[in-house]
Amino acid sequence: MATQEIKVPDLGNVDNIDVIEVLVHPGDKVELEQTLAVLETDKATMDLPASATGVVEQVHIKVGDKVSEGTLVVTLNSSETSSTQETEEKTETKVETPETQPTEPPAATAAEPVKTATQPTSDRPPLTPMSNAAHKIHATPSVRLFARELGVDIHQIPEGSGRKGRILKDDVKKFVKSLIQSDSAKTGTGISPIPAVDFSQFGEIEEKPLSKIKKLTGQNMTRVWLNLPMVTYHDEVDITELEAFRKATNADKNNDIRLTALVFIMKALVAAMKQFPAFNSSLSADGESLIFKHYFHIGIAVDTPNGLVVPVIRDVDKKGIFQLSEELAEKSALARKGRLMPQDMQGGCMTISSLGGIGGTAFTPIVNAPEVAILGVTRAKMQPVWDGEQFIPRLMLPLDLSYDHRVIDGAEGARFMEAVKSYLGDIRRLIL
Repeated sequence: MATQEIKVPDLGNVDNIDVIEVLVHPGDKVELEQTLAVLETDKATMDLPASATGVVEQVHIKVGDKVSEGTLVVTLNSSETSSTQETEEKTETKVETPETQPTEPPAATAAEPVKTATQPTSDRPPLTPMSNAAHKIHATPSVRLFARELGVDIHQIPEGSGRKGRILKDDVKKFVKSLIQSDSAKTGTGISPIPAVDFSQFGEIEEKPLSKIKKLTGQNMTRVWLNLPMVTYHDEVDITELEAFRKATNADKNNDIRLTALVFIMKALVAAMKQFPAFNSSLSADGESLIFKHYFHIGIAVDTPNGLVVPVIRDVDKKGIFQLSEELAEKSALARKGRLMPQDMQGGCMTISSLGGIGGTAFTPIVNAPEVAILGVTRAKMQPVWDGEQFIPRLMLPLDLSYDHRVIDGAEGARFMEAVKSYLGDIRRLIL
């Protein structure tokens, strides 16, 4: 029995090359220049071709190994090649020119050798000449690398659109697209969808389509809820003096612009963000770094007849409370009329969601990604507060801070809330 060893050839003095794919198994028939494995350096991928023909007796490498010049790859038994040469040539002719066999479908010719071939040690079919044409993956190293970067097992792609079934980049893209569409049909979360119910069996119903805003908001909130590990921190702040100052200012007949508590909250939020820059950042797409912003744009959630929208007030740190009040009133009016432009709702650093005009004591606002935090506000109410000697009535405002726990930890979240409270509790701090 004649055996031959195929080793890694000279690769230009490069050592410790990663094996990323092994394409042969014991029992496979190997042809000259057939790719045995795919190797990858930090700069390129390369096919490792066969330097001889024969049947694979043993494969000496596996995916994840590191090889260098002279590393043994496979051992071949070449004694059978001469006795089967004539049969193989006939078989190869059939495979290469299927159009000359009008009476026999290609599937039937490919099935015949599989029955008689030696069983390989894996689930993949043996690479006999017949099954080679039907099952072997043909793709260039660049396409294989492209597939790996997308997390695609190239062997799962049924057929390529290139010459002789070669897999192209477009085939990989189509395969990924088909997977995404399939996942979308299953809600895209890996969670079984809520079963449909025929509510008409219980009584009279009416069905109305969701507005486009509510559809988009729902999709974004679902995406955030599933991808961000969120934490919500609840607290309350004494705004008795702030409210007294606001009412006194609005009582001045020389002021045409009415101040709202929201503009003071915006100012306090920006002052705290300057102290804690992580709250004015966004996580990079790969999750490896933080992008810190040197501008302060605050989004304000506005309830409209069509759903929730978030206009952005830009450069809050550079504007006074009267200018902010005027701009907030204008943006809110445009939002309720549905006249906001896309650029009016982009570029926010952090969002405020206020239910103060409605009520409530606490809630969990969902972070408006790619922002990393959001401040929720509910209705202030008078409460008895112990001052060390007696209970006195104070106006207490509930605050709810939700944040991305990948970026902000609990201690930092609590310190940030304390900073916001210190500015709202004594607005004179805002001018320091």
